[in-house]
Amino acid sequence: MHEPDILLPMKPKILTTLQTYSWPLFWADLMAGFTVAMVALPLSLAIAIASGADPAKGIVTAIVGGFLISLLGGSRVQIGGPTGAFIVVVFGVIAQHGYDGLVIATFMAGLILVAAGLLKVGNLISYVPEAVVNGFTIGIAIIIATSQVKDLLGLSMEALPADFLEKVPALWEARGTLGLAALGIGLATMVMIVAFRRLAPKAPGLIVAVAITSAAAALMLLPVDTIQSRFGDLPRFLPMPRVPDFSLARMGELLPSAFVIAFLAGVESLLSAMVADRMSGGHHRPNAEVLAQGFANMGSSLFGGLPATGAIARTATNVRAGGKTPVAGIVHAGTILIAMMVAAPLAGYLAMPALAGLLILTAWNMSEPHKWKSYLSAPTADRLLLLLTLVLTVVTDLTIAIGVGVSVGLALRLRRRNVPPADWETPER
Repeated sequence: MHEPDILLPMKPKILTTLQTYSWPLFWADLMAGFTVAMVALPLSLAIAIASGADPAKGIVTAIVGGFLISLLGGSRVQIGGPTGAFIVVVFGVIAQHGYDGLVIATFMAGLILVAAGLLKVGNLISYVPEAVVNGFTIGIAIIIATSQVKDLLGLSMEALPADFLEKVPALWEARGTLGLAALGIGLATMVMIVAFRRLAPKAPGLIVAVAITSAAAALMLLPVDTIQSRFGDLPRFLPMPRVPDFSLARMGELLPSAFVIAFLAGVESLLSAMVADRMSGGHHRPNAEVLAQGFANMGSSLFGGLPATGAIARTATNVRAGGKTPVAGIVHAGTILIAMMVAAPLAGYLAMPALAGLLILTAWNMSEPHKWKSYLSAPTADRLLLLLTLVLTVVTDLTIAIGVGVSVGLALRLRRRNVPPADWETPER
């Protein structure tokens, strides 16, 4: 019997896939989920640290957000959790409003996304100008990379300024404090990650590379910071859920940040689902996916986590590893939970320069260097729009960059009128 058309766009894919589920499918999902968890674990820690949060917050987000995105989402193979796209906005919200402010903004963003899903605005993502997305993605990549230079080089400085125009001179002034041990660990990690990607793309190269270089630093007693030395012991259990302390005044001042988080979560997750469709031959349900992002962000905030969204690189890893249904994403979340409970003390030995190298490579991939040449051959208006969004992202903040970029981009689209919706060509971010 056919499902009612009015309900199908909102129906989680897991309900569809379980109708024909089998033991071979479960085995494929089990292996893929474990593989993705080994990729997500170091990334979640590194993203949380770069966001100005406790590293445990990244693990909480991968577990809670990743579980809800797979359970409720509209894609068969989407993997959710914290992503690099959120680093800049999360860092800014924490710096301005404190971590409790971020929790409130994340919960509000979840409510916005749930409303957007119910209003069926998921299909509208194709009308967001691609130049805007490319511009703020490159801008975010630049900010992420510069934020990791201190740890990669082992520089000694009291605090790294949040503002990009202040950060670069501060890093230059601290150049005399270069730590060769930190630089060696960071570069070795980056070389190993690239080597694993080329020689053994199906292997969990991220965690293996970070683990090997961190172990080398510990055994050789190298003077480099670790997660444990900087943040203390990682917790071995999830925190108890707690409703954020809301007030109308607090919600009003955090509303712009909530909209930015919601926009990023919606864009990143739907781009990821589109990429997954091309890789797997599937067809995602955009409105169900937006709803899932909303519930995932609300859930993550209740456990004190970071904003969550579909992660393009982890989703692509899931497809390559043989993931077939949302069960793989649930296995990924469960594996990270088990790792948290069993191996939290070991994670404390991960070296900060190793995680910095991992994030700098992540930023490089986010910038999509293989597409730079095509940007130069794009129409002049698109090139200027990309540059405008990029510069605003780096020197102001994402709220301004997204607002101005989307407004100008939609105005250009209306002027052209005959330009079709964007056909996204998005690599692993």
